[in-house]
Amino acid sequence: MNVIEKYQSLLIILAIGLGLLLGQIAMVERHAELFILPLLIAMLYGLFLSLPIKGFLSAFQHRKFLGSSVFLNFVWTPILAWSLGALFLADHPALWLGFILLLVTPCTDWYLIFTSIAKGNVQLSTSVLPINLLLQVILLPLYLVIFAGTMEMVHLPTLFESVFFVLFLPFILAIFTRFIFRNKTNLLQSKILPFFSTAQLVFLCLAIVAMFASQGTYLMNNLEVLWLLLLPLLLFFLINFFISLLTGKILRFRYEDTASLNLTIIARNSPVALAIVLAAFPEQPLIALALIIGPLIELPVLAIISQALLKRRKNHLGL
Repeated sequence: MNVIEKYQSLLIILAIGLGLLLGQIAMVERHAELFILPLLIAMLYGLFLSLPIKGFLSAFQHRKFLGSSVFLNFVWTPILAWSLGALFLADHPALWLGFILLLVTPCTDWYLIFTSIAKGNVQLSTSVLPINLLLQVILLPLYLVIFAGTMEMVHLPTLFESVFFVLFLPFILAIFTRFIFRNKTNLLQSKILPFFSTAQLVFLCLAIVAMFASQGTYLMNNLEVLWLLLLPLLLFFLINFFISLLTGKILRFRYEDTASLNLTIIARNSPVALAIVLAAFPEQPLIALALIIGPLIELPVLAIISQALLKRRKNHLGL
């Protein structure tokens, strides 16, 4: 992970500030929304293009870890997210939906940094990344139909159109690009992939700038969202922290593998969910706001969890 990616949380905060500032200009506020969808398509094209294809095979070599990771991320977590939302956010359906979509999408990047800090099995965590990304691409539309449909917030034709343009179009383009460069793998690996690996964060930040510029006035009047999300998010992190420790104990994982599982099921903030929300719910900025504020709470929590895991490792080793 390069320097730009390490500071992505700071860049996202700066993008929010820039968007709010530009949103004070009437002409920018009126037209900013037009740039959101193209920027998201470009971002996800880079994400899908950078997907490590070989990882699909290596993930299946660790069946216990893969099975527990998939179950906790895509079965247990949606149930937990819905339950916490029902408990704390039932009076705010848009925020509740954003909260759910934040939590049902496993992280696809910075959880590796915290896994490394906690002395976890980075190679094992990396191996499940492509599986997690593929499953969330497949399951996100289903989650939207289930949860947003229950809240009567989804219009199916609009949803399917958004899913096609935001997910499947860049996915198809990424596959087509790999096919074109199948005989020029050196060029693909040395030039094209490194460029898009970095550029996808740039496109994400630009999309956030456009979103906040187009909805800045509304969002500034809803800053209480941060406090509404704080307690249910902290409970999610705490519950999954202990669930992963229990799972590692039951499956007799080594410390390194348990630490990897812990951070794999705790770290969230996938740009895939944000992309769909910005395209499918442009008139509901609170949904997107939950997905943007979530990582700002999550980052210090991940740092604390990494240190807690390290302390647990030292106690286990008697250091």
